[in-house]
Amino acid sequence: QVQLVESGGGLVQAGGSLRLSCAASGRTFSTNVMGWFRQAPGKEREFVAAIGYGSAVTHYADSVKGRFTISRDNAKNTVYLQRNSLKPEDTAVYYCAAGLIVSERSSDYDYWGQGTQVTVSS
Repeated sequence: QVQLVESGGGLVQAGGSLRLSCAASGRTFSTNVMGWFRQAPGKEREFVAAIGYGSAVTHYADSVKGRFTISRDNAKNTVYLQRNSLKPEDTAVYYCAAGLIVSERSSDYDYWGQGTQVTVSS
């Protein structure tokens, strides 16, 4: 079992930056692929970014490439999502997830956090 807790959400103005954190506990964190997803009101959950075990592999959705950076600190059992140049369309609940392969499919992730709300004002 892996327990995930997101933090760092809030209200930010367009063009601003915000870093999300996801603290993991339980099963060995370093062996998991970690991903971030988001869900805007009235929309389906969508993939944002993922990072492999040793941070050598990262993958981003086209909509965030160049603006968001995923990273992890295995010593702290934490994965981060640094988000720059935020846009109102980035407003969503952001979820952290743990799985075994780098994937854009939510079904490939076995464990999920409760989500953290991010609102970007124009």
